[in-house]
Amino acid sequence: MDWVLRNSELVLELTREHLVLSLVPVLVGLLLAIPLGWLANRRSWGRTLTLNAAGFLYTLPSLALFVFLPPIIGTRILDPVNVIVALTVYVLALLVRTVADGLSAVPARIVDSATAMGFRPVRRFLVVELPMAVPVIVAGLRVAAVSSISLVTVGSVIGFGGLGKMFTEGFQREIPQQTVAGIVLVLLLALVIDALLVLAGRLLTPWERARSGAGA
Repeated sequence: MDWVLRNSELVLELTREHLVLSLVPVLVGLLLAIPLGWLANRRSWGRTLTLNAAGFLYTLPSLALFVFLPPIIGTRILDPVNVIVALTVYVLALLVRTVADGLSAVPARIVDSATAMGFRPVRRFLVVELPMAVPVIVAGLRVAAVSSISLVTVGSVIGFGGLGKMFTEGFQREIPQQTVAGIVLVLLLALVIDALLVLAGRLLTPWERARSGAGA
């Protein structure tokens, strides 16, 4: 704690970098996963194609991806864009299956009722199917967010910023307080983001709260 207080400006800057590098991929990955998850849920060939591709992408080693991306997307190896793109790949690989599973879990009678009421496919998806899938999607988002926060620290091995930089610098300079502080801050960051996602999920699904209250 003493080390953190004495280096508060550095800690705040590294925390800000860590949040940007870890949460931007979660947002972009979610935006890409929703239409791909819809496709996987609507078409058998789409499910096979997207889920197999997502499984393959998730098996790629993160450190190798950080190194091999620059020649592909035309950036420098220490460009933060490399981390964001690499982590977006991992988040997308996680969330495509989650979105597809969430949409397939929506009861058919609800979809049929919406169709009978005159909802066109796009409106039915946005107003009925996607909101009903929120609990499953939020569960996947929690895993993706925590994974992203953790994986950012891997980038510090080759010089990226974020709280992982405290690990490497603390080890190289033989300052165990810095290393321990970095580990604790990453854990706290993951817990805070996870709690916020749980809260967001509850706010977005008031019917779930009402059902829980009625059951109690």
